[in-house]
Amino acid sequence: MELSDLYSEKILDIAANALNPPRLAGADASARRVSRICGSVIEVDLVVRDGIIVDYGHDVSACALGQTSAAIVAKHIVGTTVEGFKKLHAQMHAMLKDDGAPPTGTWAELRYLEPVRDYRARHASTLLVFDAVVAALEKIESAESVGVVS
Repeated sequence: MELSDLYSEKILDIAANALNPPRLAGADASARRVSRICGSVIEVDLVVRDGIIVDYGHDVSACALGQTSAAIVAKHIVGTTVEGFKKLHAQMHAMLKDDGAPPTGTWAELRYLEPVRDYRARHASTLLVFDAVVAALEKIESAESVGVVS
């Protein structure tokens, strides 16, 4: 497969028609991740209540693969449990790095990113949004654990 073949019509369509949820002023946590390989950047904001992601915002400056991942996350993240998203994060890493199966159900569109596994240099931008969301979730969990202790 040629690198240009990686950018399928479906990938380009999802990226071009992406939701752009605005940044959240009252987020519980925010996280920024940068791909050192290509320079893609994503910043995410989350609000979590009772273990469920109830609001999400982002700012994305990425290639079509990063934009596609971010678009799919923006479309489906609200209403997802924290544990469910962490499992999705692990599944995406496994899909690209360990020949794991693509997500199904609500997250089935992520299957269009499966060919990225053959292009290690594109893994970082594809996974950027997942890594940023998990980093924000970890900040929330850390703050909650400090609050419980004090």
